Amino acid sequence: MPLSALSPPQSDADQSETRLEFADNRLLIDLCGEFDRNLAQIEHKLGVHILRRGNQLSVIGEGPARGQAADVLGQLYARLESGKEVDAGDIDGAIRLGDSADGTGARDGDQLEMFQGGRVEIHTRKKLIEPRTEAQRAYVRSLFENELAFGIGPAGTGKTYLAVAVAVNMFIGGHVDRIILSRPAVEAGERLGFLPGDMKEKVDPYMQPLYDALHDFLPGKQLAKLMEEKRIEIAPLAFMRGRTLANAFVVLDEAQNATTMQMKMFLTRLGEGSRMVITGDRSQVDLPRGVASGLADAERLLGDVEGISFNYFTAKDVVRHPLVARIIQAYDAADANA
Repeated sequence: MPLSALSPPQSDADQSETRLEFADNRLLIDLCGEFDRNLAQIEHKLGVHILRRGNQLSVIGEGPARGQAADVLGQLYARLESGKEVDAGDIDGAIRLGDSADGTGARDGDQLEMFQGGRVEIHTRKKLIEPRTEAQRAYVRSLFENELAFGIGPAGTGKTYLAVAVAVNMFIGGHVDRIILSRPAVEAGERLGFLPGDMKEKVDPYMQPLYDALHDFLPGKQLAKLMEEKRIEIAPLAFMRGRTLANAFVVLDEAQNATTMQMKMFLTRLGEGSRMVITGDRSQVDLPRGVASGLADAERLLGDVEGISFNYFTAKDVVRHPLVARIIQAYDAADANA
C-alpha cells in the first residue's frame, strides 16, 4: 500500500481525523493538483476537509465520508505510481466506483482480463479510457462479451463515447477489420432545409459527434488515412440497406430516431465476425408525430433473445457537468407528474 494511516486505530464514533502519509513528495504534489484543486474536488464531493502537512494529508469529517476520501486518495496515488495522470474525471470515477476501483496499475494482454476485479481500461492510440460508474463498467463489459449490445439512457452518460472507444480498441487489436459508425439523419426538432454541397457535406453535420469521438482516440493523420481506405466509415442509417457488415464493429447512435423498419434493416446487417452496438435515449425522439421508435420496438421484441444484452443508464451516470444530471432529473420529474 503506498500510504499508511498514522493515527492509532479508533472507531468511527470517536475518530474525526484520518492521517495519511505518502512516500513520494513529487507524486503527492500531482495528487493534490494545482492550487490543491484535486483535494478541493474530493472535499466538495464527499463533504470532508483535507489538510496538507508536509508529506501527510489529514482527512477530517464524518466516519464513512472520511474513510471513502482516504480510499480515494489511496487509489489516485496508486494511479500516479503506475505512471498515469490524474484529472477531474479520474477523481470523479474513483469516488463513484469506490472500493471497486482498486488495482489501477496498467495490465497487458487480452482486454477481457481487465474485468477480473480491477478497473476496466480501454486502450486506444491517444488515450486510456476508464468507466466512471458501475453502469458504465457493466456496459463496457457487455460490449466485449456480446455480439449485439444495447446502451439506453439519457444524454451525457457515455453510451456512444464508450462504444466508439471499444470499437477502436478492438480494431487496433486486430479483432475486427473495420469500424462502421451510423446515425439516422434526423433534425433535432428543426427543419434545416436543403443543405449545400455534395453528399458528404450534406450528411456530415449529422455525423459530427461520431467524428469528435474518433478524434479523441486516434491521431488525425491515421484517422484520415483509415477513412480514406474505408476501414473506418461514418454513414447515415439510410445508407446501410443491402449491406452485409462482416468482420466489423458497428455502432448505431441516436437509435431512438430510427423507425421500426430501419431498426430491423440495420440489425439484420450483422455479418460473420462482427459486433454491433445500438445506443439511444428514449426521451429524445425526433421522429414525426405518430411514427413509432424502432428502439422501443427492439427493446420489446429482443429483450429475451439469447446473445443480446441491454444496459440502462440514469441521471446518476451522467459524466458531463453536474448540472446536466440535475437538468435531466428535473425533466424526468416533470414527465412523471404529467
